Amino acid sequence: MRKENRIFGKVLMVLMVLFFYLPIIYMIIFSFNDGKSLTVFTGFSMRWYEHMLESHDMMDALATTFTVAILATIISTVVGTIAAIGLSGSRKIVRQVVEQINNLPIMNPEIVTAIGLMLLFITFRIEKGYLTMLLAHIAFCIPYVMLSVMPKLRTMDPNLPEAAMDLGATPWTALRKVIVPEIMPGIVTGGLIAFTMSIDDFIISYFTTGRGVKNLSIMVYTMSKRVNPSINAVSTVMVVIIGLVLLLTNVVPSIGAGQRVRQASRRARVIFGSIAGILVVAIIAGVVYFRGSDTVRPYEGQTLHVYNWGEYVGENFINDFEEETGATLVMENFDSNEEMYIKVANGESYDVLVPSDYMIQRLIDEGYLQKLDESKLDCFDQLSEGSLGFAYDPDNEYSVPYFWGTVGICYNKNVVSLEDLEEEGFDIFLDTKYAGQVYLYDSERDAFMMALKALGYSMNTVNEDEIYEAYDWLLQCVETMDVEIVTDEIIDNMAQGRKALGLIYSGDATYVMDENEDMGYFMPESGTNLWCDAMVIPKNAENPDLAHAFINFACEYDPAYDNSSYVGYTAANEEVMEDLANGEFEGINAYVPRMDNDNDEVFEYNEETKKLIGELWSKVKIAASNAN
Repeated sequence: MRKENRIFGKVLMVLMVLFFYLPIIYMIIFSFNDGKSLTVFTGFSMRWYEHMLESHDMMDALATTFTVAILATIISTVVGTIAAIGLSGSRKIVRQVVEQINNLPIMNPEIVTAIGLMLLFITFRIEKGYLTMLLAHIAFCIPYVMLSVMPKLRTMDPNLPEAAMDLGATPWTALRKVIVPEIMPGIVTGGLIAFTMSIDDFIISYFTTGRGVKNLSIMVYTMSKRVNPSINAVSTVMVVIIGLVLLLTNVVPSIGAGQRVRQASRRARVIFGSIAGILVVAIIAGVVYFRGSDTVRPYEGQTLHVYNWGEYVGENFINDFEEETGATLVMENFDSNEEMYIKVANGESYDVLVPSDYMIQRLIDEGYLQKLDESKLDCFDQLSEGSLGFAYDPDNEYSVPYFWGTVGICYNKNVVSLEDLEEEGFDIFLDTKYAGQVYLYDSERDAFMMALKALGYSMNTVNEDEIYEAYDWLLQCVETMDVEIVTDEIIDNMAQGRKALGLIYSGDATYVMDENEDMGYFMPESGTNLWCDAMVIPKNAENPDLAHAFINFACEYDPAYDNSSYVGYTAANEEVMEDLANGEFEGINAYVPRMDNDNDEVFEYNEETKKLIGELWSKVKIAASNAN
């Protein structure tokens, strides 16, 4: 019986190890995949590692991650250790109070700490960037160091430092020669925890950074709209680095015994410090090396700040722009137009924004945009007529299209009948034959657009009766169809055929259909949302000349082709759109926007209806969660 228990225990241990490490092994294997797919290995290639090294953004993020982690670890370890030593000699009441205060950041949710630090920097008007991120990391690492050092101080004989000073040692010598060696295990543990917390952190980094400074966790988050294979490459590099650190800290000290162990440990620390230093220097040197040649270019040394959607540029776009202009392109990413609006309304300065149609209308109405200087733009002749002249900016005085498209139904052709789609349109989301097979996109605008169009109304209606009728339609949908309300995960889920129906943006549908030939895209005759994301220049832009150069560059054939072929959204460049529609995306009807249906509309901004629809959509989501 005991033997069987031992065998069962070993099998269970093996299964647990496989559970933890198989995803990492899978990630490492697919980091060498020649294609973009995350499920089909098409051949061995170093393509994504080359892309990682050539990507200034990714290399900058890697350098930021390690420099912040190393600096935060060193500073927080020194400060935390000194604070713990000082606290150990304080009165009991003081020690207890400080220890409780020290525990607060550890017990608090990270989001609370992050918001608190963000508000602190805003209150004292400290511009967010590398320094604020570093200060935030130091602040939240210090409590963990103190928590690790304090138990070692309690177990140390308090008479040792006094004995050393009685024998002639100065307080500083007693600290270095007696106290620190005695508590070294706690210091090392605290330092390792601080390093781990810093290198792993996302929430605090996200709320305390700015001006385009981001670490790897922020970069991966902005790339999560569509899983970029480069993530696999950079994650593999991280695994290798951490593996080397673990090897040095665990294997080397085990060689020999007694004095040899201590010597090996000292060597390990020296080696670890050297490797960490070499890695940081190599990363920074790589960033500098890949910045390009010494050729003087028109905007050499200048910096352009762009605020764009996540995963909205091609593999080579940023590198090519910097190579052509000599400028540094700092691209920050937002998840929604509302997030972008809040930053602009609060006075944060960007040179170029890429908002959606209705938000451009709002920015124009509220005076946040400057008119474009047509004398500095030579791109309009290259653009598709369909992407120009929308009602929010009929003469394109403020905006130049970046991507455009539609919203429609992505469906599995093996499950959903085309006849049903043509007959029912958006009402297919009420057809109980497909219950449990439906994704709804978590967007109040798009959900109500679908319901209003299904009912034969304008998606820009201000009639409250029609809006409430659409609300009832959506309630019926979530209560009878067992729907799943999702955001960008719909892209990979539909590509893998996990459900049969989903409301989706045309560019995402292009990607899905390119990955899975069983998926189709349908736009009901009752109409849909014709949208456009366009480049605009805020009034407080610090570099408008370079902003105009960026707009011209983004509209050129090669950059537009790079963007559109990589992301899947429709290029505003007419020639690029035609070449991709007849080439890489041939047969994918989602790629070319529909322009011959009078029922298709562009969203208009209306504060009152937006508020009402937002409140009703929240109720719909509550009803969906109750139904499930």
